[in-house]
Amino acid sequence: MSIRDIIEGKKQWRAHMARVKALPPDYRIVYREMQKYLFKVGPVDLPDGQLLPGIVDFFEAGAATGKGVLELIGTDVAAFCDDLIKDSRTFADVYQESRGKQAEPAEPAEK
Repeated sequence: MSIRDIIEGKKQWRAHMARVKALPPDYRIVYREMQKYLFKVGPVDLPDGQLLPGIVDFFEAGAATGKGVLELIGTDVAAFCDDLIKDSRTFADVYQESRGKQAEPAEPAEK
């Protein structure tokens, strides 16, 4: 990764966060909670993927129609997030895979 890539990534992130700040207050609060949740349990490719910008697109469209954020996603924010990432490889999956490899019993020695 070059310096230009890092700088470009920062510019994109700042533009993304500017869009988040432009959302109505209830949308911003829910977005930040979703972001925290997804960074903890979310997909491995979250930083490079289109999930977070897609959520902002969805929220902008919902706000434009005058709907409240909970009308769009429901009251269980974690369940909504889990639905978004249900087919993605998560850090929890990576951890479980690494634990599974360590927990496999060794082959018994032949006599």
